[in-house]
Order: sequence, then structure tokens, then C-alpha cells
Amino acid sequence: MDWRRLFSTRRFGHSGNEEPKPVRSAFQKDWDRVVFSSAFRRLQDKTQVHSLPESDYVRTRLTHSLEASSVGRSLGAGVGVVVLQRRPRLAEIVTAADFGHVVSAACLAHDIGNPPFGHHGEATIRHWFANGEGRGLIAGLAPAERRDFELFEGNAQGFRILARLQNWRHAGGLRLTAATLATFMKYPRASDATGGGAEEDAGARKFGYFQAEAALFQSVAETVGLLADGAGAWLRHPLAFLVEAADDICYRIVDLEDGCKLGRVAFRDAEELLLQVIGERPARYREVGEEPERIGYLRAKAIGHLVERTVASFLEREEAVMSGRHRAALLEGLQEAPALAAIEKLTRERVFRTIERTQNEIAGGEVIRSLVAAFAGAVVEEEMASEGRLAMSPRAEALLRLMPGREKGGGRYARLLAVTDFVSGMTDSYAINQSRLIGGLLRP
Repeated sequence: MDWRRLFSTRRFGHSGNEEPKPVRSAFQKDWDRVVFSSAFRRLQDKTQVHSLPESDYVRTRLTHSLEASSVGRSLGAGVGVVVLQRRPRLAEIVTAADFGHVVSAACLAHDIGNPPFGHHGEATIRHWFANGEGRGLIAGLAPAERRDFELFEGNAQGFRILARLQNWRHAGGLRLTAATLATFMKYPRASDATGGGAEEDAGARKFGYFQAEAALFQSVAETVGLLADGAGAWLRHPLAFLVEAADDICYRIVDLEDGCKLGRVAFRDAEELLLQVIGERPARYREVGEEPERIGYLRAKAIGHLVERTVASFLEREEAVMSGRHRAALLEGLQEAPALAAIEKLTRERVFRTIERTQNEIAGGEVIRSLVAAFAGAVVEEEMASEGRLAMSPRAEALLRLMPGREKGGGRYARLLAVTDFVSGMTDSYAINQSRLIGGLLRP
């Protein structure tokens, strides 16, 4: 791959590359477009780890995305300084800051497609279509279309929001640059992609776009010059490795901090693990008094240390990444990997598997299931009514009025995508309220 192509400023919905501006680069503009979007604002009321948490301290999807964006900016800029030293002519079109801006914008958007109630909501949608009531509704679809629902992915929903649904429908969505869209795509493959997918290939662990956006992503991939990796699959944009690293650094370290703040992880356990990541006791650590401030201090030091180590790891592997020979996640190759694995194990046992979280997952799953069932049933009734096979029920007509801005008409695949668009775009609170109303509970 070639860095010049990888930094394409072409915007989808526009022709040609964007002219550089001295005050605000095209990639800074991408960050601004994401942060001002309604889909991004809704992340303030979407589960990160804790659904409807009892403490307003813990992270939501919004705060996690902002933190990942900050870490991503540092990772990108750190890589950019050395890449430009190695390739002086590249400085004619980009700066080290541009590396940071692209990664930061992609990080800001990395969770924008996640449904309510976190990964449990995502899994509930998958199960409803693959093994639940929705199985019969997708039976007549093409195999690849069925897989989009059976393996429903928040990452693919995110690309759909950025490239199609938000703002300029059918004309490029947010109209981000090709560089940022490609960097956002951690899993550059369709749900039915063939070829590639080696076990160590972090970019093949999930899929990143639905069949409805296949042509859109192919255009992105060709514009920036991604390497093909079989039918419906490409290798990652090199900067996507940094997006993944920023996300992983943030959720592993701050999940531990959140768990400590909530009293689910003992201070001494959190302190020991963070010191293992840092590798030494910071010189000024003894000046920090209270335990919450100590954990916050160690969290900042651990993130800073991991940023430095990740930048070094990428630069050691730059040529292998550019040629497609390196495909593993960057954090997996760090000497700090065992400490990070220990943190992940501890938070999974003490933070993720609590009674309260399990109860919230059960409730959230029921909310998602009821919403998908109700709205999918309504769009299928509408489809059958349009074909003269039945008269729509008053309930279905009313439900459809609750779906503003949806695309009307089209086949079964498009209609069901409108349902997953609507439900996955809800906040946790809105989903709960809609579920209660649909169930006939008119007052909270």
C-alpha cells in the first residue's frame, strides 16, 4: 500500500479530492462532522459496560469514544513523525498531525453503530434473526443478506451510518474522507467474505459492512488502495491498527478504573495490575494521597506508557503492515500483553459478571427483542399489504408511524434493514420507553 493513496481526501458524495485549508485540514473536518452528528450524541445514553449505572462517574459510549479519540490522536501523531522522517516526500501532502487527525476521527466514530445495551443488545438482534422469531422472516433472502442479520454487527451498522444514513442519505452520509472511512473499518470484509481470514488476522474476526453498502466500501477500498484479500475482503488500512489499539487501551485500562470506583475491584488489585503495565512505580506516585486519585494517576501513566509502546510496535512493523504480512493486533505483541490479559480476566470476573449487570442484560435483551419483533412484524405486514396479500392491522400502521425517515418500499432485505437501523439507533432510555409503550404500559 502507498501512504499517498491511503491519505485520500476524496469525499463520498463529492467529486475529486478536497483542497487543503491552512486553518482546518480535511481530516479535522471529519472529526467535527462526527462530533456534531445526532448519531454521535446518542452515545451519551448507550451502555459501555454498565447499563443505566447507579454512578454518573462510569463511562458511557460517548465518554469512551472521546477517550479513545484522544488516545488515537497521540498514536497517529507519534507514528506520523517517524513515517515522515522515513519518507520526506510524503510531507508534501500530509503532516504528522494529519496522521493523528485521521486516527482520532475514526476512533471518535468507532462505536457509533452499536445498539442499546452494548454487546448484549447486538447479540440479542443476532439471535432473534438466526434462532428466534425472525428466522422465518429472512428465510427467502439471498444467503449473504441472511448472514447480515444472523451475524448482525455494530461495526457494519457504524459504516452504514457514516456512509449512508447520517445527513446526506444515499449521497455519502456524513461525506467523510476516504482516508477516515477506511481507517474506521477495523474489519474490511463482508459477512460472506471468502479467502483470507487467518487465525492471527485481527481484521477478519468480524465483518464491517452489510451487503447494502458493498459497493460503497469497494469504492472506499479502491480509492485508498487497500489490498484485496479474497472475495468481499480487503486488508486493513494501516492506521486501522491504531484505532483498534486506542480502543483496546482505553477499555482495558478504564474498565479497571471504573470497577475500582464502583467498589467491585479492590484498590490493591487495581494498583498492582496498573504498576505491572507501567513496569515501575512512578517517581511522584507517593505524592498522590487518596486511593481514587492514585488509581486515576496510574491510569494516566499506564495509558501514556502503552501509547509509547504501541507507536514503537507499529513503526517496527511498518513495512510488514504496508505489504499485508503483519495482521495481528498491535497490543498482542507487546511485553505488557500478559498484564493486559490479567486486567481483562479480572474485570470480566468482578465487573462484567455481577448480579446487577446480569439483571440489566436480561432486561435489556427483552427490550431489544420486543422492539425488533414489533417493528419487523410491522414492515412485513406493510410488504404483504402492498402485494395485496392482507390488510394491515391498526397496530402495524401505528408502529410504522413511529419510524420517521425510513425508506419506504423495497424488498424484504431493505425493510428489515430499516428496522435494525431504527432499533440500533435508539438510546438505552428511549428503547426502554418504546418497549413499555408497545407493551401497553402507558405510564412509566
